[in-house]
Amino acid sequence: MCCFNSLDESSSKAYKLLFDALSLIPISHYLFALFVSLLTFLYRFLEFHFLHDLFSGFRGSPVGLTFNPTPSALYDGVISKCRVLHGRYLPTPWLSSPHIQTGFLHFFGRPPGLSYTRQLFHLSDGGIIALDWLMSSDVFGGSFSMSNSISKDDTTPIVLVIPGLTSDSSSAYIKHLAFKIAKRGWNVVVSNHRGLGGVSVATDCFYNAGWTEDMREVINHLHHEYPMAPLFVVGTSIGANLLVKYLGEDGENTPVAGAVAICSPWDLLIGDRFICRRILQKIYDRALAFGLVGYAQLHEPRYSRLANWEGITKVGLFSVLVSSCSRSIRDFDNYATCPVGKFETVDTYYRHCSSSSYVVNVSVPLLCISALDDPVCTREAIPWDECRVNKNIVLATTHHGGHLAFFEGITANSVWWVRAVDEFLSVLHSSPYMHVQKKKSGLHSSLESSIDQGPYVNVSADGMVAAVGNEQTRNSMVEDLPESQKTYNVDDETVPNTIQGEQLMEAKSDALPNIVQTCEQPTNIPDVKFPNVTASVRRYLNQLQQQNMISIWLLAYIAIVTTWPLVGSALSIIFRKR
Repeated sequence: MCCFNSLDESSSKAYKLLFDALSLIPISHYLFALFVSLLTFLYRFLEFHFLHDLFSGFRGSPVGLTFNPTPSALYDGVISKCRVLHGRYLPTPWLSSPHIQTGFLHFFGRPPGLSYTRQLFHLSDGGIIALDWLMSSDVFGGSFSMSNSISKDDTTPIVLVIPGLTSDSSSAYIKHLAFKIAKRGWNVVVSNHRGLGGVSVATDCFYNAGWTEDMREVINHLHHEYPMAPLFVVGTSIGANLLVKYLGEDGENTPVAGAVAICSPWDLLIGDRFICRRILQKIYDRALAFGLVGYAQLHEPRYSRLANWEGITKVGLFSVLVSSCSRSIRDFDNYATCPVGKFETVDTYYRHCSSSSYVVNVSVPLLCISALDDPVCTREAIPWDECRVNKNIVLATTHHGGHLAFFEGITANSVWWVRAVDEFLSVLHSSPYMHVQKKKSGLHSSLESSIDQGPYVNVSADGMVAAVGNEQTRNSMVEDLPESQKTYNVDDETVPNTIQGEQLMEAKSDALPNIVQTCEQPTNIPDVKFPNVTASVRRYLNQLQQQNMISIWLLAYIAIVTTWPLVGSALSIIFRKR
């Protein structure tokens, strides 16, 4: 007992001495230590990279380029001449955090002063969207009027801009881009989403992350009104997802000469999982959900009739601060987007509207820019392999930049991706690699099954079978038609749609008897010979026969070995009976 008492007394004396020593340290030192600890926590929590930039001498990081490794005309003829994409990106030192950059863009942004000229565009379903125009004359102090400034034969390029989620032409990053392009002397038009830009929704149709019909109508309208002007499209955030999806849907049949996708979410399902993962991402999620609720409240009469209005209101500011449910983008999509868009589930909506599955079908020169530290659109959703396979796509990634921010310079007055887009479109416009619309063939629809795409078989009088490709058969049919009934691959504006439709019906009606006659009278085909095709078929058959000989002998050996016990038993029984 004495030993334990002595130990307790000594330990209490030690603690007393320790507290006495700590009391001798000035309070200012404790405050400084607390400040350093808090600073270290915030440095890691907000993902600052100022020290890394400092130790690297503020040289910035190189831009990563992902493209098809085979000879690429887009890279060799356009990207290789873009100095911005082959340079380095250094963020503004006092904005060396993706979250600080993104927040600064939203709350400040430092947009240039400009004023648009509004044009109300009526969609085919009765909807109305606002097209806000900015011309070089507006930037340099002139005046602009839609009635007389742009003529049909004007060759000045037009850049169509698609904003992000709940953004419109008044957003800071949109103004940065529009001002930069207009200073080049080009025409810029911002296509605001339905219900945004101060225009009410006129129908029961609302925009969503995969609704490309509005963009398609606007693009066709601009091409129809100004057929001689090259048309470029720039999409940002959700607008980039819409742009890539549209380009993949239409393929070659689009009048877009070139496109740029900035900070696309790519895969909405992966993005939904990512934005709910960490505390900071949840803050973004709730902030975006609050913006969507504000959008719904602007059009309450229609949303209250078409969607779950009670569920939508739960996503409001009060639930963001207090409630434990109904406070995310997913909740809004569940209560509003899915009922209005006729999607069964939220995951179905995300899968259907993700642009990543359309990347391989893009046939237009496309530059994609993403920041690897984007706090909203994760790098995990970037379709690296699909971009690498498609020769029409170049993916540019930077280590830093945040979401649509990419501020640079000491004063943060410049946006890096805006300079990259301006240079890329300028080089593409001066190159021979701009996309030219190719209409679908008049005698074959892309929606037909692959069975109808050949190869066909041609039987001659002597019994020779020759394979004839679908394209060759189609060409021969067209050559047999009169000159007035031939259809050609032309631009939309060269031949009106009504004339093309009449020519197509005449061509089909005249070509059908010839096809039937060919099927009924094969003896009339001896004069048509295809020696090259016949030789190719024979050569392929010989190669196939040589490759299959080993397989045939191997199968025969396996058959003999596996059936020999049964056959041997049967033969032995037969011979014994005899």
